[in-house]
Amino acid sequence: MRKVLLLFAAVAVTSSTPLAMHAQVTEAPPSSIFTVVKTPNIRAFPFHSDLYSVSASSATDIWAVGESGVHFDGTKWKAFALPHIKGDLTSALTGVADLAPNNVWAVGNINIQEDNPNQVIEHYDGTAWSVSTGPTFKPTDQPFLDGLTAISPTDMWAAGSILTLIGCCQEAFPLFEHYDGTSWTATTDESNLNSFISGITAIATNDVWAVGDVGAIGGTFTEHYDGSTWTAVASPSPGNGENALLGVTGVASDDVWAVGFYVATANQDRPQKTLVEHWDGTSWTVVPSPNLGGNNSQSVSNELRGVIAVSTNDVWAFGDSDAFGPEQLTNLVIHWDGTKWSLVPTPSPNPRKLKEIDDVLAGGTVLPGGDLWLVGVADGFGSMVLNATGQ
Repeated sequence: MRKVLLLFAAVAVTSSTPLAMHAQVTEAPPSSIFTVVKTPNIRAFPFHSDLYSVSASSATDIWAVGESGVHFDGTKWKAFALPHIKGDLTSALTGVADLAPNNVWAVGNINIQEDNPNQVIEHYDGTAWSVSTGPTFKPTDQPFLDGLTAISPTDMWAAGSILTLIGCCQEAFPLFEHYDGTSWTATTDESNLNSFISGITAIATNDVWAVGDVGAIGGTFTEHYDGSTWTAVASPSPGNGENALLGVTGVASDDVWAVGFYVATANQDRPQKTLVEHWDGTSWTVVPSPNLGGNNSQSVSNELRGVIAVSTNDVWAFGDSDAFGPEQLTNLVIHWDGTKWSLVPTPSPNPRKLKEIDDVLAGGTVLPGGDLWLVGVADGFGSMVLNATGQ
């Protein structure tokens, strides 16, 4: 749930100017490999069409979901309505796995910040989206899902957190849900109180990683699944304030990347700095990462929300920065070349409106040929897609 709340908070401050019905196609900066791709918004202002996750079964079958759903057929993006997803920040799909044109899964949350919050699992059969039956919980439980990963059509994991009643009070724990091709089953890790999962990735059936944070102490949190058991694994927390991991990807069992942010000063909520951690098969270590505005800036915040990998020496992380001002978010992308992380220029959907910019990158996917697709929020309300070809 924390990933959703963080993203909603990031785009909450927006311009009062109504959005155009489509994000504008613009040329990338001369040094950028990315271009903005025209995407439709399912609803007009003031409703949201934000995108939080993207997955592809091929270059002609890509799905992105969030406050709406959009599909790419190799030529253009088309908007789709999703069951229970209203575009008013009370519901969203946070993860998607596109296994085939007639087999797409997505997970997320409904009734956010209302009296009866709950998770939702949805499936696309090639014709329409429908709600799928998930695990059974106690009436007093509040499950939330923030990520989805698929090894195969009969081996998928969703992850997030659950608020469950213990004694007199509700407590939060990590939540993992597995699909075996027939049904979803849930596992709650009650050994890690107040720990939240924000991202999940699978390398193999017996090698799955989930990352997040420990809300009570503000530390990073990682768990590993070895084919039978989820186990917490120690990870660094470089900040004295909040530390959080929001995204994770694995190249191999000894080559896993997790990204997020940290706050250096205790009892402060900013400035946030990019946080990148690497698993080498033995331990997690912090890898230095750049920030817009400079790593020593005390006024600019940077946050990484996701990470995707083409290969060991070609890894991309993305999120947002308020380098234009505290209420003016702009896309943030950094790249790992096998030696170091570097800032990568990215275009804005509306470059002539820099005083009103409010762009966030939240999800990404890599095609087998190396094409990159990043998705997020444009102007705080609209869908946004960036593409880089053949990296």
